[in-house]
Amino acid sequence: MAKNDSRIVMLLSIIQRSKGAQFINWLKERGVPLQYQAVGSGTASSEMMDFLGLGNSDKAVLLSFTTYKMVHNLSIELGKSVGSSMGFGGISMVISPNAFSKITAEIINKDSKDIPKEEGGKMHSEYKYSLILISVNRGFTDAVMQTAKKAGATGGTVIKARLADGATVGAYADTQLSEEKEIVSILAPDSVRNQILEDVNAEFGLKSEAQGVVFSVPVDKVFKI
Repeated sequence: MAKNDSRIVMLLSIIQRSKGAQFINWLKERGVPLQYQAVGSGTASSEMMDFLGLGNSDKAVLLSFTTYKMVHNLSIELGKSVGSSMGFGGISMVISPNAFSKITAEIINKDSKDIPKEEGGKMHSEYKYSLILISVNRGFTDAVMQTAKKAGATGGTVIKARLADGATVGAYADTQLSEEKEIVSILAPDSVRNQILEDVNAEFGLKSEAQGVVFSVPVDKVFKI
């Protein structure tokens, strides 16, 4: 296993909506503490959806955060190829964030002594763009966008979501977390990414009234369509 097995990764899972709660519980039982659930609809052709085992078009979209070591352990059960299936009716992809707020990293790494030292947007990135994702309590998105725009963001998209098992995360952070969330997604060049992350985290972080979780993932290419 790689030496940096405590680094944080995101599991992006798209599964049958009816299996969402079951999959969340499955991950929770295996020590994955931070998860968000939203809803979506599949748009792939029926042939492609059959190939991927996605079944009907009603989907649960889950963002789950854990460590590389945990993903390595989960892969034994999840399977190591697209052709594998556990009956949740979907697919799960591993994505490596390139920045994360420190307190959230500590929650995810709570059982590890190797807490990442990087905070906010201080991680190095070899990419030109990042997708910044900011989870806050509902009602704070306008204020978040104002702060982000002052730091260089040009716009964003809001996704309604729910924090799964907020009690576990809240207990670690010594606060009661609201489960009703909105996720602000902002595509930004890396020249302003750090400032956006730092400013938003300073004003809307987990200890604030907004109870925000702030992170970013690298984007390889960007196209106007």
